[in-house]
Order: sequence, then structure tokens, then C-alpha cells
Amino acid sequence: MTLTTLAQKAPRVMDFGIRLDRLPAVAWLALQAAALLPTWIWMGRRLLDRSDDPLGAVAICALGAMVWCARHDLRAAPRLGWLALATVGTLAATLLRDGAGAVPAWPPLAVGLVAVLAFASGLLAFLPRQTPAAPVAGLAVLALPLLSSLQFYAGFPLRVVTAEASRWLLAPAFSVVREGTSLVVDGRLVIVDAPCSGIQMAWLGYFTACAVALWARRDDRSFLQRLPVVGLLVLSGNIVRNAILVAFEAADRPLAPWLHAGLGLVLLAGVCGTIARVMAPQLFSRILPRESSRLSSTRPA
Repeated sequence: MTLTTLAQKAPRVMDFGIRLDRLPAVAWLALQAAALLPTWIWMGRRLLDRSDDPLGAVAICALGAMVWCARHDLRAAPRLGWLALATVGTLAATLLRDGAGAVPAWPPLAVGLVAVLAFASGLLAFLPRQTPAAPVAGLAVLALPLLSSLQFYAGFPLRVVTAEASRWLLAPAFSVVREGTSLVVDGRLVIVDAPCSGIQMAWLGYFTACAVALWARRDDRSFLQRLPVVGLLVLSGNIVRNAILVAFEAADRPLAPWLHAGLGLVLLAGVCGTIARVMAPQLFSRILPRESSRLSSTRPA
């Protein structure tokens, strides 16, 4: 049946299709958000009951800021591929949440992962074409309350790696033996506990990578090629932080709590700054020459 025939035989259907096609992007996204409401409620409960760190709210704010900045450039006609993916993902999240037929219900975190990726696909359907998809998907995943789960599953292996690498760094100055996730340094037992696993530093490092890549419009291929470097920077920064703290403990000069926190913040800033430079070197190349020329112009003759 051609569109002309359909318009003659079912004008109301055509009118409905036209009105549907003219819906603004915000309306489409609001409908999808409403369909995924159970996931948002679960995420809100995890945030309020303090069973997970609230860092996901920062990723949500970053996504909201991105959409707000692009509000005047949202596409009137969505990209059908992304829209189809968003529709399928939304239906899958609904089915997997409650289970249907032979499909068992999935854990809330797994359903949340499907839901946020579906919503990211919905955003990409209306965002300008030059918006990279991988950083948007990365921010959506980081919005999930997943730090406690990562600590449970990945915390122990990361602590073992951190302890072993710290042993190598401390060996020239101390007698060091690793026992599991602990270090015996000159006869003193120093435990590499959960905060030393670097899970939070990893979250902030990957958040920095996604946010900067989105700001610099880093294409997806280039962004994905740089992700292993991000992981190495995070792991190296956490190992250096742990080795310094253990060295002070072994020397019987433990740092005061404010110095302990300050050292962590300094190294975190260094890691995130380096990640930002890896993701957007052109931005730093524009800033640094300008600063150096300004300083040279103020030097006395």
C-alpha cells in the first residue's frame, strides 16, 4: 500500500504518523525515560541507602550538561539505527527485569546496564552526528551504582597487584615480603586494605577520559585506542600512592590523616590531568604555548 492510498483510506493513521514524526527530541527521550523508570528508582534507592558511593550522580550531571549544551542542535529527525537500538534495549531491560517465559529475571545491576546503554542510544539518536558514541556510553555506564560491586569482584585482585608492585618499589630500601594483600616491611605488617585497591581512582580516571573526549569530540576509534593507557595511568598512580604510604608506615612515621588524604588528592589530580592530556593533547598545546609566550613577554629586557 502506497502512502497516497493509505492517506485516502486511513487519514487518521497518516495524521497520527505525522504528529508522531513531529514530536520533539525531548518528548521521545521523556517517553524512554518513563519506560525505564524502575531502573531509575533502583539507582535512586542505592544512592539514598548509602550501599554505594554517590559518584554516579556526577556522571548523570555530566550527561545532563552535555544534552543541555546541545539542546539547540538536537536532530529533528533521529538516526534510525540508534533509535532502533534504544527501542530494543528498552524492551530488553523491561523483560529482563521481571523475566518472561523461558527468560529468567536478571540481577538489578545487569538490568541497569542494559537500561543505561539503551538510554545512551536514545540520546545518540538525537545528538549531533559529530558527537562520539563511546564516551556517551561510558558516562552512562559510570552513572550506575557499581563501585561496591567492583570492589567485591575486582578489589582483591587489584590489591594483590598493588601490593606486589609496591614490594618491588620498596625492595631497594626495605626488607619486604608480600603475604596475600599485606606487606611485611622490616618486620612491620602493613595491610593493603579495600580503599587501596584504586577502584575510586579508576572510576574518576575513566570519568575524566569520557568527559574530556566528549568535550574534545574525540572520535570513537581514537578514544578506544587510548583506554588501555588510561588503565595503566590509574594503576601506576595507585601503586605509587600505596608505596609512599607503606614507606612512611615502615619508617614508623605514619602520615597524619590530612596528609594521607592530601597525598591521595595530589596523585589523583596528577593522574586525571595526565589522562586529560592523553585524551585531548591539542587543547593543552593551545594553552601551553600561549602561557609561555605570555611569560616571555613579561621578562625584563
